[in-house]
Amino acid sequence: AGAVRAPLSGSAEPPARCVCYGLGRFSGCPVARAQLAFLLLLLPDRRFLRRLSPQVPPGRCSLFDPAFSAREAAALGHLGLRLLPENEEGKHDVEGSATLFYMVHCGKALYNNLLWRNWSAGALARMVIVGNSFKGIEERLLSRILERDYSYIAKVLKGTEEVALPAHPRYLDTFNDTSVHWFPLQKLKELSPEVWDFTEEPTYQDCEDLEIIRREERAGGHGPA
Repeated sequence: AGAVRAPLSGSAEPPARCVCYGLGRFSGCPVARAQLAFLLLLLPDRRFLRRLSPQVPPGRCSLFDPAFSAREAAALGHLGLRLLPENEEGKHDVEGSATLFYMVHCGKALYNNLLWRNWSAGALARMVIVGNSFKGIEERLLSRILERDYSYIAKVLKGTEEVALPAHPRYLDTFNDTSVHWFPLQKLKELSPEVWDFTEEPTYQDCEDLEIIRREERAGGHGPA
């Protein structure tokens, strides 16, 4: 938790909300349970208001995963957390409020959609993302594939600060390749004006390894990938 708090200690606007995507079936998956426990560590509990920020109570933390069962949804409610009412496909607007996005091991399209939805220097500067390393994505994908399928990740790389979570032998599969990302306003302003000109919504028509549950897939009765 300290690895997440440290980059935000000098922030002028600490997160006031939290959004969690892709947690998974924590009732039967130890990895998902550990990730849920870590999320709770980042929020202030009722006795010790000393976590990430006292501005992020559990009631302002919203989650979505199409795999959640009714019992899991009830358990999250008992913990004081909220469920998002629909599948946003990652397209969540920060709406002028500093927001922590907790997206451990999510598909690249979710990160790309999130960046697209908030594609302005002012909005990106209010975001912190705990999730798959952007540097790792850049290293593993051919540049032409990254720029074609995940163009918003590609364009924001030079405006991103990233710190990897420290490795722990007990949780190698739980938080491997996970980093804290934030977007300093000054770095964003140094990007070329052309970076901000293209704002077309991603479609992923040619993407071969798309890891995302689309709204229409759930409406059509398809299960989670």
